[in-house]
Amino acid sequence: MLNLCVGLNDLPDEILMIIFKKLNNIDVLYSLHGVNQRLNKIVHDSIFTSCLTFVKWFSHNFMDLISSDMMLNRFCLQILPEIHDKIKWLNLESSSMKHVLCATNYPNLYALGLYNIDEESVRCLFTSETLPSNVFKNQITILFITIDNNKETILTVVNICDYILTVFTSLIYLSLYESSYKNRLRLLFDDPPPPTFHSSTLQKLNIKIQCFDDCLYLLDGRFNQLNTLYVDLLSIQCPEEIHNQSDLPNLKCFSLSCDYETNYYDELILPLLYRMSNLEQLGLYIAIFVDETFIDGNNLKRNIINRMPRLNQFRFYIRSLMFIHNQVNLPSAEDIQRTFIDFPNNNIISYVNYFPEARRGRCHIYSYPSRMQYYSGIPNNFPGGLYTYVRVVLLLDERPFEHEFFLRIQKSFPFMEQLT
Repeated sequence: MLNLCVGLNDLPDEILMIIFKKLNNIDVLYSLHGVNQRLNKIVHDSIFTSCLTFVKWFSHNFMDLISSDMMLNRFCLQILPEIHDKIKWLNLESSSMKHVLCATNYPNLYALGLYNIDEESVRCLFTSETLPSNVFKNQITILFITIDNNKETILTVVNICDYILTVFTSLIYLSLYESSYKNRLRLLFDDPPPPTFHSSTLQKLNIKIQCFDDCLYLLDGRFNQLNTLYVDLLSIQCPEEIHNQSDLPNLKCFSLSCDYETNYYDELILPLLYRMSNLEQLGLYIAIFVDETFIDGNNLKRNIINRMPRLNQFRFYIRSLMFIHNQVNLPSAEDIQRTFIDFPNNNIISYVNYFPEARRGRCHIYSYPSRMQYYSGIPNNFPGGLYTYVRVVLLLDERPFEHEFFLRIQKSFPFMEQLT
């Protein structure tokens, strides 16, 4: 360490900043904090102290970067108390989050990321008498949470949301997901949520939910300041009768994704969109059963774009499936692509497949680059591309896949977690 410090001291501050910015902030602080006054001044810069991330994504899960008790003690007893007023954002893993949050006061902390949590750790943390309640109630406006899906149940999501909305009364942005993609943990209301399940400050929500009913509950007025909503559904089925389905003039950004096919595009999805008269950004990532014709550019222009005068950004992935009986003049890939000639977004990918044995047709249309998390029903004529948001891939064709096809899949989905 002595030789390293001598070498660093020979370099100008500008070069040291360039070097340190290429390293993890946690490593920089742990290795160089307290070495000498000059290095302290550099590593205490806001570049290294305003956002501290103690977790790392590794092998489909989040890992704690605090690897030993000695490292934890050094941060909690020495480093964090000295830079406490510089910290604005903390990303913590469940095993060390209470130690870090209790190490000192954080007067300028406004954002938290809590990873791999479970219901018990949330309950203990949020009810801890050693933590000043005003930090959660008054300071935290941004909260990211991932739930440990190795042991938790769907009921856990409701309970954790209850804790969050009760404790974090100044939240503006909430994002809640499972730690790795297993499609197990989603918000599900067995009954209408209680009146306490609400927020008068929340403006942006990103969450996985079970069904269309749950989406309608989120939009029934309990979050009256909400302007941005991202929901990923397990299924879209005909909902129960839900009150207060009035217009949603505050909603400016909405994204809906569901990988399972639905028959309710006209009956549920479009009426929901028509409630959003001031929508400016829309993401629609869905699969639809159709009777006579595929969803194409003309359908999207007629039923969505022309009905939303304020819409300036429309990203989508729509997979439509049709049972083939006695239809004639079935559309080709060229027919579908021609419907996007005068489309607002001119970077559209489309292709069509017909499967004689199954007597089915399938059409994919999507804006590119895409932000979809799923890509299902990929056939041999998959056009390729780069899909960094996709985590789940499903292959489907009546002809066998060749080696070159799998190489194309590997290149197209670098962050794929599930392949079937």
